[in-house]
Amino acid sequence: MTVLVTGATGSVGRLVTDHLLAAGVAVRALTRDPAAAALPDGAEVWAGDLLRPHTLTAALHGVERLYLFPVPETARAVVAAAEEAGVRRIVVLSSSSVLDTSGDNHSGEHHRAVERAVAESGVEWTFVRPDEFASNVLWKWAESIRTEGVVRAPYGAAPRVPVHEADVAAVAAAALLEDGHAGQAYLLTGPEAITQSGQVRAIARAVGRPIAFEEITPDQARKDMAAAMPAPVVEMVLRYLADAVVHPPVPVDTVERVTGRPARTFARWVADHAADFAPRPAAEPLARRAARDEEPAA
Repeated sequence: MTVLVTGATGSVGRLVTDHLLAAGVAVRALTRDPAAAALPDGAEVWAGDLLRPHTLTAALHGVERLYLFPVPETARAVVAAAEEAGVRRIVVLSSSSVLDTSGDNHSGEHHRAVERAVAESGVEWTFVRPDEFASNVLWKWAESIRTEGVVRAPYGAAPRVPVHEADVAAVAAAALLEDGHAGQAYLLTGPEAITQSGQVRAIARAVGRPIAFEEITPDQARKDMAAAMPAPVVEMVLRYLADAVVHPPVPVDTVERVTGRPARTFARWVADHAADFAPRPAAEPLARRAARDEEPAA
């Protein structure tokens, strides 16, 4: 059996590739830049871009199962190419945001378009719908933790149920490798609800130094976040947090039911990523670096 993993250099795709290789499956790992992929030696690395479906034709030849990273713009063309190549099973990395059918959820519309393209095909499918990734704290807070030892965020009391990317990959790999998952849409969460301020305390314990949590207003957060993400995404994130204060999310046991072991805690995720919060070494003075570079090789 051969499996094509798209988005193979992503945080989940890499781990899906690892699972498949460990199971003895032939893996084709798709990436736009094979030279920079740094994927395991056992994977066949193929060049391709989901935004240019014609670049997948060769990689799909002889593939039976497909792990599909969500790119809504070309989802129908990619799925059609997979069907034509004989792919019989597609596992989609989706999102819990598809459950919001208000029509005002940027992420939900994005992922729903991919799910719809796959569901309307003739291919066996499974949707993997993680709730908030624990790794979101990296783009939200890691820089200020490294440089200032502080997190500034709204809704400190908002509980979330962050899921470890390794658990998402484990569920996706199970759906690719095992029978019995066809037609399932798996909502994934971590095993516990933990507030934003509680997440900061967990990070502080893991890195062994104090980290302050400073509550800011939603308007302040909106201004800060607007520099890094589109306005619809900013509003979606703020809406999630505000709603979580009033309606706390409830963990689900999907990871354990599918994989046979409990989902990893947020504390485990932080321990796995503690180095990402460590202060970076101070830059070497330019004059000293220049002098060193001019020294003859030994």
